[in-house]
Amino acid sequence: MPETMRAVRLHAFGGPEVLVHEEVPRPEPGPGEVLIRVHAAGLNPPDWYARTGFANIPESVRPRLTLPFTPGSDISGIVAAVGPEVTELAEGDAVFGLVRFPGLDNGGKGYAEYTTSPVSHLARKPTGIDHVQAAGVPMAGLTAYQYLFDHIQLEPDKTVLVNGAAGGVGHFVTQLAKTAGAHVIAVASGRHEEFLRDLGVDRFIDYTTTAVEEVVVRDVDYLVDTVGGPHGHRFLPALKPGGTISPVFHGDYHREHAAELGITFVSGQVHSDGAQMAELARLIDAGRLRVGVDSVFPLADASKAHERAEQGHIQGKIILSVTEG
Repeated sequence: MPETMRAVRLHAFGGPEVLVHEEVPRPEPGPGEVLIRVHAAGLNPPDWYARTGFANIPESVRPRLTLPFTPGSDISGIVAAVGPEVTELAEGDAVFGLVRFPGLDNGGKGYAEYTTSPVSHLARKPTGIDHVQAAGVPMAGLTAYQYLFDHIQLEPDKTVLVNGAAGGVGHFVTQLAKTAGAHVIAVASGRHEEFLRDLGVDRFIDYTTTAVEEVVVRDVDYLVDTVGGPHGHRFLPALKPGGTISPVFHGDYHREHAAELGITFVSGQVHSDGAQMAELARLIDAGRLRVGVDSVFPLADASKAHERAEQGHIQGKIILSVTEG
């Protein structure tokens, strides 16, 4: 096994151009960890927030990162070595997971040919999909799963409105809500309609041609808003009294008015969870959950992948292909 590897790191904060593909030492797994030969890594918003030094967060509460920094928390690959005290996995096992999140300096370091992970953050990769697709699951899939089943505690026959339904988190929320017996209304641009109807949405609204607040959508139990922003409050008329809004990103929801309507807010920070990854894998192999892939870039072109992310209007996930096979 080589003592060095290729990885993408940043030595300064800034735009996509600060991502440098270079030779670095290969890590070693510690107690309870495995070394993974990364086949694919998924991109997530925290990757580009970190790349900018969290410029989107007020300086007084801004996380501090130690440079050089390797982004990436979503990985799919093969166990290359096991550390002390590891019995659950063996060399050669195919695994995927959200690694060390929400950790920062000691995060997943997924933009690399090898990385380490606690065994508890991993699950066996679904057999029915390849590593590229598997790398698109962890953060987005766990966010959707934890929002619906840990925070909202979704019950059958409820109506879920998903804003940004074609994106990474949105397309998983849409499908997982359907597996729970919910009625799902999807909001996205028209070019995503076929994709979302294939995922089983009950109703589709093209926000580019129809103002959501002008559509007769009423008595929604839950809004999962993966977009946020200054106009989040436009969804208030769609929710029934006592309904729930779950923002994935910050938005202006006119919370005092929402409180007058009996609308509550439920959300939480996504976190690594190998057991929940195993449940997502089960749903994928059962054909009940699909992974949308927007685009795939070689590891060396991580900067181009970040440029694609900044363009927005993503359908599914952006993936870095790291190791073939």
